[in-house]
Amino acid sequence: MVYELYYWSTIQGRGEFIRLALEEAGAEYRDIARLPEHKGQGVPAMLACLDGDSTPQAAYAPPVLRDGDLLIGQTPNILFYLGRRLGLAPRAESGRLWLNQLQLTMADWLTEVHDTHHPLSMNQYYEEQKQAAMLRSADFRATRLPKFLDYFTQVLLNNRSRGQYLVGARLTYGDLSLFQMLAGLHYAFPQAMARLAPGYPALSELHDTVAARPNIARYLKSKRRIPFNEEGIFRHYPELDG
Repeated sequence: MVYELYYWSTIQGRGEFIRLALEEAGAEYRDIARLPEHKGQGVPAMLACLDGDSTPQAAYAPPVLRDGDLLIGQTPNILFYLGRRLGLAPRAESGRLWLNQLQLTMADWLTEVHDTHHPLSMNQYYEEQKQAAMLRSADFRATRLPKFLDYFTQVLLNNRSRGQYLVGARLTYGDLSLFQMLAGLHYAFPQAMARLAPGYPALSELHDTVAARPNIARYLKSKRRIPFNEEGIFRHYPELDG
């Protein structure tokens, strides 16, 4: 079965967490919005899966994963579904729930990253809320970012299993997602991360370990990996980097 991923064609965004899991597992998938429209694919097909008139259990927004007749929305929910199927989650229910909890925490973290450049409204351009964004990003850099880095460092230290992963002794989708968070933060806040990263060697090591995995390394060098840009969640505005 070939998975189908429905997400925007020009940004990494929340869909990238799912792409990383599929790529690491070597799973066959189609990135629907990035395929030709004349074959019933492309952005119109992605938007069609959100149409509640034709899809009884339509997701509120992408990403959406199709597996046969099953449509699944929300990034943590999709990863929870894929985890065991791709060999990227613990077998024990307690481990899967703990991993899902960590993924949900990263979803909160990601929202806070987004709100550094859009603190007032998603319906306004960044330039229309720039002053508020500068205040929000200053607080994010000073208090919220270190708090999340502290938390995930402690999670790594508390995991007594071999391998220095978040959960258990093997890589899970949580490690891939944490890699994406760190990569995005280095893009969006290079000065802040250059200042903070030396204090979090365990996180830096996990980032480098994931980046060096054969399937991930190939993916990062391929055209399938959409570059970070100022349309996505991780955006680099120098004035927000302090």
